[in-house]
Amino acid sequence: MAEAPARARRADVCVVGAGLAGLTAARRLSAAGVKAVVLEARDRVGGRTYSVESGGLHLDLGGQWIGPTQDRMAKLVADLGIETFPTHHAGRKVLFTGDRRSTYTGDIPSMAPHRLVLLQATISRIERLCRRVGAGPEPWTRPDAARWDGETLESWARRNIPSRPVRGVMDVAVRTVFGAEAGELSLLYALSYLAAGGGLMRVVNIHDGAQERRFTRGAQSVAVALAAGLGPRVILNAPVRAIDHGGSRVRVRTDAGDFSASRVVVAVPPVMAGRLDYAPALPAPRDELTQRFPMGATIKLHALYDRAFWRDEGYSGEALFTGGPVAVVFDNSSPDGARGALLAFSVGAAARRLGAMTAEARRRTVLDQLVRSFGPRAAEPVAFLEKDWSADPWTRGCPTGILPPGVLSVFGPALRPPVGPIHWAGTETATEWTGYMDGAVQSGERAADEVLAALGSAG
Repeated sequence: MAEAPARARRADVCVVGAGLAGLTAARRLSAAGVKAVVLEARDRVGGRTYSVESGGLHLDLGGQWIGPTQDRMAKLVADLGIETFPTHHAGRKVLFTGDRRSTYTGDIPSMAPHRLVLLQATISRIERLCRRVGAGPEPWTRPDAARWDGETLESWARRNIPSRPVRGVMDVAVRTVFGAEAGELSLLYALSYLAAGGGLMRVVNIHDGAQERRFTRGAQSVAVALAAGLGPRVILNAPVRAIDHGGSRVRVRTDAGDFSASRVVVAVPPVMAGRLDYAPALPAPRDELTQRFPMGATIKLHALYDRAFWRDEGYSGEALFTGGPVAVVFDNSSPDGARGALLAFSVGAAARRLGAMTAEARRRTVLDQLVRSFGPRAAEPVAFLEKDWSADPWTRGCPTGILPPGVLSVFGPALRPPVGPIHWAGTETATEWTGYMDGAVQSGERAADEVLAALGSAG
């Protein structure tokens, strides 16, 4: 005789994932008097925000910046009393076009005059296309949506940017924003993503851009504070394996036992949501969407130094490489600048190659890039930290999910609508600042409001 199933713990709502989206949803539901539990696979909260302390520095191995117009995140940070500080960017920046090294100031890399004109024209054209797509929930309804979704960002760039060096600079921006190559991205998806953040320049800039400020104690401090407010309702080491939603209540099966709820909010990346077992099976469009929604590839690497020596020589700590294992470098020093740190991003195809190396080979490779940028003192950091998000079993990549051609226009309508009692959150479902922390907060608020409406209508 088969054993009777263990009694499931009861809640009004189960939230899957203790990243910013899931914690925001649970906070909003709890404030409305709804009993919500958050089920997290990891032994920590924060999802794609992950902060560590080393040598007195709070370093972010995941998402780390906040900028203008990210109003939901700014309000949350203010409500929680979390401090931020400006990202350092004063001084000369380094540009490597192939093996050629040059320096520049300002937001636009210095190039030969004819290339600079083309670069500025390309930026203006992309900004116009972003405005045509607009920020909103249904980019697939735009008049040119099917055509834009039928080609890659790379094919568009090859037609419209005749200069290889200019394409190289644009490719760096694309790789860093998406963790992917331009050839992996639908043009429609790329434009709608950029539009959701206010356009290309706002997304890539420090001043008046998405990288304007950092968190004094790391970005994960936001999730930690949210979780503290929820207390024992956040359950760690509880990976969800299955969601049975065919009965009067939903049964959520986890490694920490089963839970019974009226509604469920799945607040993990689409690729991870697609790996759960659903009974009954999800509608085909939703299932096919998650099959086609992989994560970008990003490795963050930090080199720590006794002091920010590059500042003494007039450098901002920023570097940009059109080729090689590293795409961009930022100054990631302490708020007072007393302890130095350089942050290198390896993204897209380069990250996949770098991730296949040994840890020591990665270290040597990245430090070589830093030495080329800022001189021999960069070769001897006091510490070196890294995080390969593609190797993380509960995310499988960063910073966001990416869509190839032909997906958004066909399966996009299945991204946000609930499936019975199952609601979808996560930054990929946001309509503003998609892929960013602000987008995660927006998605959590929306999902919570959907649940409250459903519970209200059910009495």
